[in-house]
Amino acid sequence: MKIHEYQAKAILAKYDVPVPRGEVAFTVDEAEAAAKKLGGSVVVKAQIHAGGRGKGGGVKVAKDANNAAEIAKKILGMRLVTHQTGPEGRIVQRLLVEETLPIERELYLGIVLDRAIGKPVFMASSAGGMEIEEVAAKSPELILKEPLEPGYGLAAFQGRNLAFGMGVPAASTNAAVAAMTALSKAYIACDASLAEINPFILTKDGKVYALDAKITLDDNALYRHKDLLELRDLNEEDPLEVEASRFSLNYIKLEGTIACMVNGAGLAMATMDIIKYAGGSPANFLDVGGGANAEQIKNAFRILLSDQGVKAVLINIFGGILRCDVLATGVVNAAREFNVKVPIVVRMEGTNVEKGQEILKASGFNFTVADGMKDAAEKVVRLAK
Repeated sequence: MKIHEYQAKAILAKYDVPVPRGEVAFTVDEAEAAAKKLGGSVVVKAQIHAGGRGKGGGVKVAKDANNAAEIAKKILGMRLVTHQTGPEGRIVQRLLVEETLPIERELYLGIVLDRAIGKPVFMASSAGGMEIEEVAAKSPELILKEPLEPGYGLAAFQGRNLAFGMGVPAASTNAAVAAMTALSKAYIACDASLAEINPFILTKDGKVYALDAKITLDDNALYRHKDLLELRDLNEEDPLEVEASRFSLNYIKLEGTIACMVNGAGLAMATMDIIKYAGGSPANFLDVGGGANAEQIKNAFRILLSDQGVKAVLINIFGGILRCDVLATGVVNAAREFNVKVPIVVRMEGTNVEKGQEILKASGFNFTVADGMKDAAEKVVRLAK
């Protein structure tokens, strides 16, 4: 689950990461009031779940409260397009109004799970303010890494290694190490999958601040964090993905023409791969999970067909806990209720597969039953064209 910058900074501040003074604003009047409270020049920042806001015109410096109100009027309600939003962009519905700071240097801090070593890794770089992917591609030697031992977080010597490696001045080293240690505590405590500060700044008077912040929370751990669950902003998520989550379904929107209904993330990835191999392009994938019932299958179908770009549907199910006859019943009910017009290819294996195939054949609908994944992919690609 992604959260906004101002929400991420509130979490970091709770764990003693230094952040600039600032307030969230949902209206022009609130933005003006926040700027007056902060005094002097302020930064008005669009709050959307995407990076590159500054390049897209979503971050502006205001010289005073009146100027902040003028900027807020332009940014609130705008469709902000960045390299992470896609061409459709995001509508800005909230702002962060923040004090300006005398920046001396911009650094990068981030923590992410490294699946190769099975541990979180703390990354730091002197090339702050840039996209970390760009730094990794062009100057990988600038990215310093320290693995975090489970249950311990960032050790003091690791923090000093990173601070020295980034060239933090001696006078600011203790403050930088303290901020890095606090970031690691926040990452672990809230079960984050990503915690990033870019840029992490040194000011002209030797202080350190998280000038920007990004935190992504692990959905699987949210049952332990009811307070963090309240930070979810449904306006920033794809409506079909939100709808799918209401029925405990996992839906991911893509750009192709072939909808994919599967049970299991691994099977989903394999299904998308084989569709591409056969010359097609997935429009989405929808994972109904291992224990779906006929009602969930019906809702899954409705969500898939809500995508106007879908030209054909591939149902690829391995029947274990989810029996093939239950799947077939749900598919037939959905086809009958929603008056399905697009071709449907079904590949089933596992528990009650013969019974499931009989239900499909007796339904009166022209389902295409495939013999294996390769056959299913070839047939659905041909039908989609």
